[in-house]
Amino acid sequence: MQQTKIAGIGMYVPAHIVTNNDLKEFMDTSDEWIQERTGIKERRYAHRTEETTTSMGIKAAAIALQRAGITAQEVDFIIFATLSPDYYFPGCGVLLQREMKMKEIGALDIRNQCSGFIYALSVADQFIKTGMYKNILLVASEKHSFGLDFSTRGRNISVIFGDGAGAVVLQPTQKQGILSTHLHSDGSAAEVLAMFNPGTHANHWLDEKLASFDDAEMGQMFMSHAMIDNAENFPNMDGPAVFKKAIIKFPEVIMEALEKNNLQPTDINLLIPHQANLRIAQFVQQKLQLKDEQVFNNIEKYGNTTAASIPIALCEAWEAGKIKEGDLICLAAFGSGFTWGSALLRW
Repeated sequence: MQQTKIAGIGMYVPAHIVTNNDLKEFMDTSDEWIQERTGIKERRYAHRTEETTTSMGIKAAAIALQRAGITAQEVDFIIFATLSPDYYFPGCGVLLQREMKMKEIGALDIRNQCSGFIYALSVADQFIKTGMYKNILLVASEKHSFGLDFSTRGRNISVIFGDGAGAVVLQPTQKQGILSTHLHSDGSAAEVLAMFNPGTHANHWLDEKLASFDDAEMGQMFMSHAMIDNAENFPNMDGPAVFKKAIIKFPEVIMEALEKNNLQPTDINLLIPHQANLRIAQFVQQKLQLKDEQVFNNIEKYGNTTAASIPIALCEAWEAGKIKEGDLICLAAFGSGFTWGSALLRW
C-alpha cells in the first residue's frame, strides 16, 4: 500500500509581536510570572480587521503549495483545522477554496482544537492511502486574540494563546511517509477546557456552579447579560487539571506510535509536541528520556496556537535544517475535549 508524504510545508504568523510586558497594560501579571508557568516570552496577534483565520491560512497554504511544486488548481481536497473560524458557519475550508480560486473540490472542517492537526493528518492519510485523492491541502489556522479576556480575571488563559497558521500538502509515496497515526478522546471532563457561550446547550451539560443564568434568560436571547457579566463568553480552563491529564496522555500516545512500529524513544530524531506549555513538553522529554536535540519547541516566540502549533513548529524546524530526509519525526498533541493523538513519519 502506498504511504502519505508531506510534499510541501508553509507557515504564517502575524507581524504584530505582543510581549509579556505588553500584557501588563491590561492585567496584573509580569514577564517572570508568565515565563515561570508557561515558558512563553511573546506571541503574535493578527490585525483585528485585516487578517482572519482563513486569510492567515491562505498565506501558509500558498507557501506549502509552492514548495510542493503544484498550483491551487491541482489540489484535490481541502482539510481545515481550527477552533476560531471566521464564521459560526460555514467553515473556513470553503472560504479558502473561494479565495484561492480552486476547483469545486471537497472541503472538510476539523474541530478538534489543539489536536486538530493530528486528527486532520490522520483523515488525510486514509484518503491518500486508498487512492481517493492525490493532492490534499491541510491547513491549520487560529485567530485567538479576538476572543480572549484581557483582564486580570482572564490572565491564566489570555497570556497563553497566540495567532498563526501552518499548512502542508500531502501526496502519495512509495517510500518515506506517515507510518501511523493514533487518535483518542475522553469527554468525561469536557468542561475543564471549554468555551461555553455563545452556544445552544441552555445549561443542559453544566452544573449549578458553572450555570449562572436561568432558562428564562436562555430562552430570551442568544447572549445574556449574565453570560457577559460572568465572563462565560470567554474560554474557561482548569489549568492544573489539564496539566495533570496532559503529562499522562502525551507520553502514552507517543509510546503507542513507537510500539506500533517496533521503535524506541532513542529512534526519534525529532519530537514536535503541540505547543501547549513548555513545562508539559519538558516533563514529556524527561519521561521519555529524550535529549534536548530530540525535541523542538518554539512556544517562547508564538505562545499556544492550538491546531496551528504543530505545523508552525514543523515548518520552522524544517527551515532551520533540523529535519533531514530519512529522519523519524513524531508529532503529538493534547487538548480540549479531551482529545489527543500522535503521528509518526519518516521524512
